[in-house]
Amino acid sequence: MPYFAPQPVTLSSFRYRIFKALLILALLMLSSIAHASERAAIGWEKVAQGAILIDVRTLEEYQQGHLDDSLLRPVQEIEAWYSNLPRDKEIVLYCRSGNRSGIAYSKLKEKGFTQIHNAGGYQEMLQVKP
Repeated sequence: MPYFAPQPVTLSSFRYRIFKALLILALLMLSSIAHASERAAIGWEKVAQGAILIDVRTLEEYQQGHLDDSLLRPVQEIEAWYSNLPRDKEIVLYCRSGNRSGIAYSKLKEKGFTQIHNAGGYQEMLQVKP
């Protein structure tokens, strides 16, 4: 059985490994940014086609700024409002970062809604607003 002796780590090989790790991290971050703006752009397309735009943040957040024509429906109160949503219309959800709209998306899916889209965060939506 061959034995491979460990290679000494030189400063240049260490720098190369750090550079490689940072490059991979940067590419992953760019990929997630591209995905984020894509989901927001898709959200705007659906709104342009008549989808209902729902902000699932708190009242305080909504009052600090919200998208035009959006309805405030806090995710914490989803059990109280989901049954009033039409099931035959597309629904676009957003929040501050995409997390709460993701939770609302999952809960609406569980309730049988099929025409829903998580458009991500408020700032994300503003950045790609047509």
